[in-house]
Amino acid sequence: MPKVGMEPVRRKALVDAALRVIGDHGSLTVTMSEIARQAGVSPALAHHYFGSKEQLLIETVRSLLKQLRDDVVTALKAVDAPREKLSAVIRVSFQADQFAPATIAAWLAFYAEAQRSEETRRFLVIYARRLQSNLIANLKALCPYDAAERIAEGAAAMIDGLYIRQSLRSAPVSIEASIALTEDYINSQLAALAKGQIQ
Repeated sequence: MPKVGMEPVRRKALVDAALRVIGDHGSLTVTMSEIARQAGVSPALAHHYFGSKEQLLIETVRSLLKQLRDDVVTALKAVDAPREKLSAVIRVSFQADQFAPATIAAWLAFYAEAQRSEETRRFLVIYARRLQSNLIANLKALCPYDAAERIAEGAAAMIDGLYIRQSLRSAPVSIEASIALTEDYINSQLAALAKGQIQ
């Protein structure tokens, strides 16, 4: 029987292991045994904590989203002006742990799984809405709401697109370049609005 107090530690170890194994495979076609081996526990213990591989995978995507949310909240608290807050959201989107090859591979695997799994799709919709909301909340202080929505949609598409480019590895884009590209897009859209070039 597992030691009292070890469950949270082991659950986290299994989630972290799932992320690494999915990243190595580049898909969700991994086994509970592979994940358990990576975590240094038995497959039986992994099943004891999560019940099934599907539940472990759901917990893994939930963990990714929680970490991203916590990082965004921390970054937003550190700055005051709306434009600085936009930059904070962009920086967090491309920070080293989110832009690591294994994490990117896991995100892409979950996007593929969302075509089959309603629960996975629901989590990814939450991510997309949260990103859009954070961008709009700060853009609307800088431009009309309809323009804020449009610019936020474009910036979110750039962030997701740069993740896909990074996953190809044949044409990787650095963290700094990804941040700069997204910042340039927002700056150019806001400048065009200020000049009346975008209605």
